[in-house]
Amino acid sequence: MLRIGNVVMGVSDVRRASEFWRQALGYVPRDGELQPGDDNIILVPPDGVGIGLDLDTSETPVQKHPRVHLDLDTDSVTEQAAEVERLVSLGAERVDWDLYPEDPDFIVLADTEGNRFCVVDKSHGIGGAE
Repeated sequence: MLRIGNVVMGVSDVRRASEFWRQALGYVPRDGELQPGDDNIILVPPDGVGIGLDLDTSETPVQKHPRVHLDLDTDSVTEQAAEVERLVSLGAERVDWDLYPEDPDFIVLADTEGNRFCVVDKSHGIGGAE
């Protein structure tokens, strides 16, 4: 049976991207710390269970509307707001997203490399949401 092992994300500065995503997700390097000349690193949950994030050097420009991106889930609008602020404090930037629906459950950010990702409020539209 097939399953997703890693999500690969192109970056121009592996070290900078690694620091951001390690702090953002609490992930750790799967195969040890970056060494001089390394052009990629795979980050995994500390317990080793779950999908890894493979940061790989790329010269491809960032897409304004990427076909593939990460969704980071939160359980409430309050948690979503707190996580957005935390991620911005780590170096993420808010994206002036031109494709928001009328009542979005997500906020679009860009990481330190410009890669877009979403912080999603999973309680949105569910009774009892904040």
